Amino acid sequence: MNQRTLALFLAAAGTAFGADWEFDHVVKAVENFYGVKQTHIPLMGMANFVVRVAHPAGVSGFKIAIFEDLPSAFSDEGQLRLGHLMADVTSHELRPLVVTRSRRDSESTYVLAGKIGKSTKLLIVNFEKHEADVVEVRVDMHKLLQLIGSPDEVHKLTRTGQDDRNDR
Repeated sequence: MNQRTLALFLAAAGTAFGADWEFDHVVKAVENFYGVKQTHIPLMGMANFVVRVAHPAGVSGFKIAIFEDLPSAFSDEGQLRLGHLMADVTSHELRPLVVTRSRRDSESTYVLAGKIGKSTKLLIVNFEKHEADVVEVRVDMHKLLQLIGSPDEVHKLTRTGQDDRNDR
């Protein structure tokens, strides 16, 4: 009986580990290509625990990796390698939802979405001139569609003090 339980646990752990490989793959690729390590964010484990319990805005879990002091990613070689990296990730479980590139602003953003069901996984990868952010979030589809369908609600959620002064 114990061997069966152990086998089931290991199979489930392997499935869970394999399911989130895209985030880890992108993080490792950025570290290897640029020769940098991600910036440590204090109390991130605590924040993730709170999100898993409270489910704010339909989010049931997230991962974040922030990279600072990158050499410019906007050389022709850098753009080509970045395109290959993101194509490799999209050839599996995630599919591109939004891709933007701006040579003028030295930015690239990739938003990839997983299989649509009750919830879905979004992988957001943003490269700026000398920094990069990789975010993976699992979100309830009903809540996500509500937010997408009501831009006024999104504006209220993302408002800053500067916006408040401009509205008066």
